[in-house]
Amino acid sequence: MSTQLRFYTHPMSRARITRWMLEETGLPYEEVVLEYGTTMKAPEFLAINPMGKVPALVHNGVAITENAAICLHLADMVPELGLLPPPGTPERGACYRWMLFASPLEFFITARRHGSIAPSMESGYGNEADLLRTLEGAISGKQYLVGDRFTVADLYLSAFIGYYIQIGELEPKPVSQDYATQHLQRPASQRATAHDNELLAKAAAKPAVDEAH
Repeated sequence: MSTQLRFYTHPMSRARITRWMLEETGLPYEEVVLEYGTTMKAPEFLAINPMGKVPALVHNGVAITENAAICLHLADMVPELGLLPPPGTPERGACYRWMLFASPLEFFITARRHGSIAPSMESGYGNEADLLRTLEGAISGKQYLVGDRFTVADLYLSAFIGYYIQIGELEPKPVSQDYATQHLQRPASQRATAHDNELLAKAAAKPAVDEAH
């Protein structure tokens, strides 16, 4: 039975990270673009992800949600590419560490942006100083987070760092900007970005086309 991957996405969502990962794997996939508030909340998609949000991946009929889970699963599908260190190795554990570190980073930046930071003893992200010191320490003077090659952890963390610098939520320090930029320039990242930008351009042009008719 051939592998079947169906990718549910929207070009203005975290699904951009999943698309980059799909492009890194080289695996063929079917794309389904959903819209906020309509098709994302339709019964057909809620049967796949009851949260009604993207990204979601259906692999041979099995639904996988949550960006980190999808990216790790895709890395496991192509072991020959070395996007994850071998199972059971300390390096693989370190890869998991930095993949999951992106969650408290995201939670903190979202909370700070909306003025609702929780006390450090209650939050999963602790405090700003510790969080940013940990992030910068992980990437300072390094090309790769783990070992001597690009992994899914580099993809995941550089995607978040690049986005937060772009929207002004992270200071564009050389340590962060240099680390993220080198990975965002990878061919797979460039292909993924170009495709999603094309989807955005088509969506922006669609009302004008409809009005003309």
